[in-house]
Amino acid sequence: MKDTVSLVGAYYSGKSVLVTGATGFMGKVLIEKFLHSCHDVKAIYVCVAQSWTFHTNSNREYAEMQGKEFKDGKKQSREELPNFHEKIKPISAEFTKPNLAISSEDMEEMLSEVNVIFHCAATVRFDEPLKDALLLNVMGTQQLLRLAHQMKNLEALIHVSTKLLELVWMDGSLIEAITPNLIGDWPNTYTFSKALTEYLIQQEKGDLNVPFPVSRFTLPSGKGILQTVKCNPAALADIIPVDLAINLTIAAGWYTAMHRPESPLIFNCTSGNLNPLCWREIEIHVRNTFEKNPLEKPFRIPNITITSNYLVHQYWTFVHHTIPAFLCDLHLRLIGKKPRMMKLFTRLEKAMSHLEYFTSHSWDWSSENANMLMKELNPKDKNLFSFDVCQVTWSEYIKNYCLGTKKYLLNEDMAGIPAARQYIRKLKTIHCALKATLFVIIWCIFTARSKVAQNLWYFLLNLCYKFFSYARHCTLRH
Repeated sequence: MKDTVSLVGAYYSGKSVLVTGATGFMGKVLIEKFLHSCHDVKAIYVCVAQSWTFHTNSNREYAEMQGKEFKDGKKQSREELPNFHEKIKPISAEFTKPNLAISSEDMEEMLSEVNVIFHCAATVRFDEPLKDALLLNVMGTQQLLRLAHQMKNLEALIHVSTKLLELVWMDGSLIEAITPNLIGDWPNTYTFSKALTEYLIQQEKGDLNVPFPVSRFTLPSGKGILQTVKCNPAALADIIPVDLAINLTIAAGWYTAMHRPESPLIFNCTSGNLNPLCWREIEIHVRNTFEKNPLEKPFRIPNITITSNYLVHQYWTFVHHTIPAFLCDLHLRLIGKKPRMMKLFTRLEKAMSHLEYFTSHSWDWSSENANMLMKELNPKDKNLFSFDVCQVTWSEYIKNYCLGTKKYLLNEDMAGIPAARQYIRKLKTIHCALKATLFVIIWCIFTARSKVAQNLWYFLLNLCYKFFSYARHCTLRH
């Protein structure tokens, strides 16, 4: 009987949970999973920015404003739990202000009702100014911890990522100038502020039980726009499907509340050496998927060159990014339109440069606590809240990832795939014709300046003529 009932679901039955960062990627999936697998959860309090304006049916409005990429999940939630929106209770909050700027009425309700906190709120921009990153990632977490200490029925706090570093008094330009010295060997302000946040929780947790699930990492793919990436092809990508990360997060909350560990547990939800996947393999899987299921009217033939060599990367950037962008903008100017491709490629290269540190290194993560947690789950929970990355088939996962991008993010009709394939064949024909034309032009210029090249050219033409004459003669004899 015990193995046929979800112990994790049973724990959350009648419990109220607080989710920060509920409008972000992780937060949306977390709420969707609660509604889908923990039907009897009493309430889900969601912290949303004050810029979100709600009216009378605020909980329904929030439910409807969830991302379109989760519309299939929302449909399933409606079927299984028609009044699911009644469980969602939006709370207006601002993580950069004292007490999160929560109203006294909402504060009183939260302090008496919340049993489990899932802290997902953070700025995830890698180039965020240090002051802004610290205000949200560090000080916001500190404010939440102070509220957690006041919650009467709190049983667990799950943090998805600091000693406080006070920079409020500094001028923005001064902070920007000293940022490289402050963050040291950290690749960007995001990772630096996250490290500070973890240290802050260690220092200020008091008697709170705080596990640390680790989050996600993904690589975007464009419509043939991105043609070169500087990274180590053999480095481990260490990506993790979001549903596995969310399953571990929910299970970690259950384990923490039930077992009350004496010190914070760190649960690393990574693929790493458990189910290794390198960047070269990702490139191959993505290319194979888009060859069979191309996007509609791509800018160019989808093809990415991966290299760890700086000079080679700069060469391919100039050939595949700068020159095509310049020619495209020139064409747009000639027809009276506003040029945009150079600006687009500049933004794309800046975004990829922020990922370079992560795509050029590999890390070893301990999976000891995650394995221990998996053994604590009964068969029912291993099915409902599985986070076993070894069960993931990467080729299938990346295929679904690419198809999901096509269907849900770009809103492209899957029935249009034959037409898209035809368009790719057209691009390949044009590509071959351009290469042949360029070769002929270069060869003509070369032969016009070199007597040796002229003699070689005539020799090749004479050789081809003799070959075709011989082939024709043999055909006529038979």
